[in-house]
Order: sequence, then C-alpha cells, then structure tokens
Amino acid sequence: MESRAVAQAGVWINLAHCSLHLLGSSDSPASASCVAGTGPEEREQQEPHPAAMSAEVETSEGVDESEKKNSGAVEKENQMRMADLSELLKEGTKEAHDRAENTQFVKDFLKGNIKKELFKLATTALYFTYSALEEEMERNKDHPAFAPLYFPMELHRKEALTKDMEYFFGENWEEQVQCPKAAQKYVERIHYIGQNEPELLVAHAYTRYMGDLSGGQVLKKVAQRALKLPSTGEGTQFYLFENVDNAQQFKQLYRARMNALDLNMKTKERIVEEANKAFEYNMQIFNELDQAGSTLARETLEHGFPVHDGKGDMRKCPFYAAEQDKGALEGSSCPFQTAMAVLRKPSLQFILAAGVALAAGLLAWYYM
Repeated sequence: MESRAVAQAGVWINLAHCSLHLLGSSDSPASASCVAGTGPEEREQQEPHPAAMSAEVETSEGVDESEKKNSGAVEKENQMRMADLSELLKEGTKEAHDRAENTQFVKDFLKGNIKKELFKLATTALYFTYSALEEEMERNKDHPAFAPLYFPMELHRKEALTKDMEYFFGENWEEQVQCPKAAQKYVERIHYIGQNEPELLVAHAYTRYMGDLSGGQVLKKVAQRALKLPSTGEGTQFYLFENVDNAQQFKQLYRARMNALDLNMKTKERIVEEANKAFEYNMQIFNELDQAGSTLARETLEHGFPVHDGKGDMRKCPFYAAEQDKGALEGSSCPFQTAMAVLRKPSLQFILAAGVALAAGLLAWYYM
C-alpha cells in the first residue's frame, strides 16, 4: 500500500509538471503527456479523470485569454499614445531635428565660435520670424485648432527681440536692418499658413517655442561667454522667459494641450509635414548665416583685421579705443577705414611699394 501511494504521488507530481509545460509548449497533448519513469500500462491505468483534464484545459485557456487581453490593452495604449500629436511630432521630425543640429552654424555656435556681427544677423532673422509668427497667432487666437496653445504672456518673443535689436544696433535700429533673404521665405510661409491653413500654425509654434525653452537656454550661455555679453541679459533677452517659472512643466502642459486638440489623423499628419518644413526653413537661415560667417572670415584674412565701416557699434574701431578718452572723436572719421580704402587702390599700392624700396636703398647706402 505504501509503495503504491508513493508511486501514485510520483506520477501526479510529474503530471503537474507536464501540465505546466503544456501552458508554454507548442507540442501536441499526446507527446507532452509523457511521464518519466512510467510505462504504457501504468499511464493507461493512472490516466487522470476526464473532468480533471477538462479543468486543466479551461485553466490554460483562461490564462491565454487573460494574456491576450493584457497584450491587447498594451497595444491599444501604445497606438493611442502614438496617435498623440506631441508623439507624432517628436518621431516625425527627429531626422530634420538632427540635420538642423548638425548645420555648420549651429555646431560653431555651440563651440563658441561666433562673431558679434554674425550674432546680430541671427538676432535680426529671429526678430522678423517671430514678428510674423506672433502676428498670425494673434489673428488665430480664437481658432479651435490653435486657441488652447495661445500663451502670449509666457511665450511671445517679439518684445524681447526688440530690446536685443536696440542693444546691438541702437535706437534707430529699424532704419538700419532688413529681413534676410532666407528669413523672408520663412516669414512668407508663416503668413500663408496663418491666413489660409491656420490648423497648421501649431507646427511652427511647436518648432520654435519648444526649442527655445530647451536648447535655447544653452545658446544663451554660450553667447554670453563667447561675445562677452553682460550677465544681466542685455543682448540675450530673447532667451529669457520671465513668465515661465519651470520650463519642463510648461512644456508638459503645452504638449498636453496639443494632444487635446480635436484633430483627425489626416490633419495631424499634415501638421507633422509642416513641422518638417519649418525645420527646413530654419536650416536655410542657418546656412545663410554660415555663408555670411565665411565672408567675414575671408575679409579678415584679406585685410588683416576687420575695419569699422561707420555703421553699428563704433567701439569696434581701433581708433575709437585709443582716442575715446581724449575727446577727439567728435566730427572725425575713422582713420583706419580711410587708410585701408587708400591701400586697396593698385596705383597707390605701387607708389607705396616704390617708396618703401627707395627708403630701404637709402638706409642700406647710409650704413655702408
């Protein structure tokens, strides 16, 4: 009796093991029901009751059904998350974002290799871009596809850029500057969208403001250090969001508002497409600035040092630095500019060269 009980216990333990194996096996029931240490006769005699087998099958099916439901719920949640506009924009613009970050202008900027004149041109492009963007945002502040994203106090940059332009160009700065060609194309696109397809305006707002709240803060510190700008914020007001206490929390709020917009999938796809265009326009501006930087570098190499041209910051002039404490600047022009203008004329270069040669000959004769 005892040996039979032990044998039966051993068999049921092995059956339980096989039943557990069945739950994760693709083998047929016949092959998976093999019990180690028992022959065909023993298996036939000690085969479980059909009701017990039925219960095991039902349990197995119940586990599989539960797993399917959980898997389906996770898949549905992922699909809903990927349908969120913020996620679609993040994934859909990743490649364009990487290309923009790898333009030569941005890479040089991040290394601190930027001249003040180039930074002024960049600020000018930003001024015209944000003027257009905020004009169209104001026009569409009640449009259902944009109204929840209207944050003039927190985000608008035109007023801050006006202060930066005054710092770099002086009070009459509007008379001195014009919209760069690449920025003009961007401005025209923004106006078109605002007046004809306002549901796509979110693409430009997202591209600009979310970037300003993120990487823009890094650029501010780089500019202050590289250009020796005041730590009090003059010249970098654009990067200062006085009414945003926590940038990370505000970006989360903005994305939540974007996701709550009542838009169909087709419109969301068009917004992603427009956001990629926005990145392209920004890259065109960066490339134009890079070309301007190359021109400045070429002029510096050709002429030895940059010459003040009578416009913008007079303090760049070497003559100004030497004479500013003598009160001799009033009504006078920069002699460096005059000298360089003279030296650029071939005839005068020949005369100068001949004079130097003659002076050298006289000195040689004198010391013989």
